[in-house]
Amino acid sequence: MASASASVEPVAAADVEFDHECDVLVVGFGAAGAAAAYEAAAAGADVLVLERSSGPGGTSAQSGGELYLGGGTQVQKACGFEDTPDDMFAFLKAALGPHANEEKLRLYCDGSVEHFEWFRARGVPFKETLFEAPGWMPYTEDGLMWLGENAWPYNEIARPAPRGHRPETPMFAGGILMEKLIAAVAEAGAVSHQDTYATNLVVDGGRVVGVVARKFAETVTYRARKGVILTAGGFVDNEEMLADHAPVLLGHDKVSDGTSDGSGIRMATAAGAATRRMATVEIALTANPAVICRGMLVDGLGRRFINEDVYPGLFSHQAVQHQPGPYWAIIDETGHDEIAEADMWGVRPAHAAETIAELEESLGLPSGSLEATVETYNRYAERGEDPYFHKDAKWLRPLKGPFAAIDPREGFFGAGKHGAGTGAGGFTLGGLDTTVDGEVLNHSGEPVPGLYAAGRTASGIHGEGYISGTSLGDGTFFGRRAGRSAASRKVSE
Repeated sequence: MASASASVEPVAAADVEFDHECDVLVVGFGAAGAAAAYEAAAAGADVLVLERSSGPGGTSAQSGGELYLGGGTQVQKACGFEDTPDDMFAFLKAALGPHANEEKLRLYCDGSVEHFEWFRARGVPFKETLFEAPGWMPYTEDGLMWLGENAWPYNEIARPAPRGHRPETPMFAGGILMEKLIAAVAEAGAVSHQDTYATNLVVDGGRVVGVVARKFAETVTYRARKGVILTAGGFVDNEEMLADHAPVLLGHDKVSDGTSDGSGIRMATAAGAATRRMATVEIALTANPAVICRGMLVDGLGRRFINEDVYPGLFSHQAVQHQPGPYWAIIDETGHDEIAEADMWGVRPAHAAETIAELEESLGLPSGSLEATVETYNRYAERGEDPYFHKDAKWLRPLKGPFAAIDPREGFFGAGKHGAGTGAGGFTLGGLDTTVDGEVLNHSGEPVPGLYAAGRTASGIHGEGYISGTSLGDGTFFGRRAGRSAASRKVSE
């Protein structure tokens, strides 16, 4: 990884003798880069993709692989759900808010069915079955899952429909997604150079015309006749940038393959680019939805603070950003016995007790705090009500001893295993300010000629919320638009 203090200042074209030339140069070969490269090549451009690692895929290949798609896809229809772009927009505007980017979001929702078909045409397989249980990701091959659309308040804002589309594989599906996209890029005729780390933009009279890169100990230069598209990821692996822009993630695990160092953002800002919403992040607290839906999630003062059947990213944000820790997943024996073994993620309760008072003491919670929370919960659960947080009645029943508490700091699916030990991890969502066609804007709101961005290098559809699949979804959707836009530009002489 390059040092955060390494110079990212642009280099004048007059001082560069180019080693390689192409029409469109894509920096980064994750999902957004693959989508951009494919579309540019399919439009007839000569495309080169630079990847800093020894192989393509990036963080996208290690992800859960969810794609947030809707509006009436074939998978939704096969599973018996009607959906419209308007309902999808209404849900995402609320769930990704406050302050979701409505211009980009409207395009994304209106184009969602076409985007789904684009994935299918690239060979990405989707099984036309629904995974109905709450969870971070299915342990089955089901192609559709709920992502909080049926939880309050979202079920009152828009007609609920599941929109979490997943390639046909259990658990982490990012690998098969990237396998298909990488093959599509090659078939379209784009060429990739690996172990090649872009360090500086090359400019000519204010226009971006190429990149300086490093391949091991050698400097390699690339001329891009039409445009450079930056899809180099976010900046969660850059501690200095986190401290400056998104300090909420300091001290937590990183949802990244280790290469999200902000290099694309830094190169572009050095050339005059503006950024947007750099404090916006995704946070994942490894509390098991299967557990807390049947029980409760409490903070370090023994209090519930959200309806536990919401999308896990939303209870994660509420916990880490707004509640005192540590956090505890509380469940009784009856609820625990209902959960399938595969849905426990190999995690066992850290504490167990016959009474809530005993459990409260073992967790170090204030005396009487958890007792009051459970007493109130049980009183209303007997009536099928949750007036405080509106958890769906299907999850409501009085909790009865013996009781157990699971510590999210123990982690699962890799979280909590990298030394932070907080039970929370995340990545950045803010980045370069772009048009809907991926053009990078300067501080006057004008495009930086020849420069484009997509994926987590850019600021996409998100406000202050996050839903699984909206990162891979918007990265590929706007990556495609950036690829087409760059390919259509007049050749730079």
